[in-house]
Amino acid sequence: MADVKTAAARPSGAHSAGKAKSSNGFWINLISVIACIVAGWLIWAYVLGDSSNFSDPEKHKPLNVWGAMHVSYIIPFLIGMFLVMLVFALERTVTIIKAKGKVNGAEFVRKVQYHLANKNIDAALGECDKQSGSVGNVMKAGLLKYREMTGNNELNTDQKILSIQNEVEEATALELPMLEKNLVFLSTITSAATLLGLLGTVVGMITAFQAMAQSGAPDATTLAAGISEALYNTALGIGTSFIAMIAYNYFTTAIDGVNYSIDESGFTLTQSFAANYK
Repeated sequence: MADVKTAAARPSGAHSAGKAKSSNGFWINLISVIACIVAGWLIWAYVLGDSSNFSDPEKHKPLNVWGAMHVSYIIPFLIGMFLVMLVFALERTVTIIKAKGKVNGAEFVRKVQYHLANKNIDAALGECDKQSGSVGNVMKAGLLKYREMTGNNELNTDQKILSIQNEVEEATALELPMLEKNLVFLSTITSAATLLGLLGTVVGMITAFQAMAQSGAPDATTLAAGISEALYNTALGIGTSFIAMIAYNYFTTAIDGVNYSIDESGFTLTQSFAANYK
């Protein structure tokens, strides 16, 4: 009875730990986003808004690109969004490089197949430690169950294979969320940056048309400022969206490659066990 209680307690503990980790991740992500928006505002206020970028103290007549960009109040949010994209693209790059491990997935699986064919499970486990990525983690969990099943005399071969499959699936379920985490930021920015840039474009065009609507000769300065505001918002929004889209597609492709190696590793374990321990 004690064993049953211990086994039942583990999922609850794991669930609580998972919730705590998820909660910590949420707050870290929230702080990162807020920090990027604040940084965007500081860049807008103190870099783009530096007095050297304007010909008058009131900052109405820009002298260069930076001064022209400072005219728009949408620009600091676009800069913040660009920084958010960079932060999470860098975070995903580090995570996926780590997940790929130190050894190519296909090469790693071939080495494990060789050791299992020679019934050298310890050597196969050593390859997992050398790989030190998501594929290695999943394979190691499966191999530990594999070794356990070789000494099990209570289950038949099909039940043992099913047990190995379940272990691989559980290990995979722990790895996949880590790989896909935070991709939602990149996918959201892909569309949100374009829409925010479009909002800045509309605001700039409104300013331009207001200058044209004045009686008498149009205010050329205000007209030019409105048009440049619209174009800079469009350029920054589309540029941010483009980079986010490229990054998102790259990361999803890389994750698909890791998933394929994980699936191959699970198939290798079950096929090897079926062949060597009938």
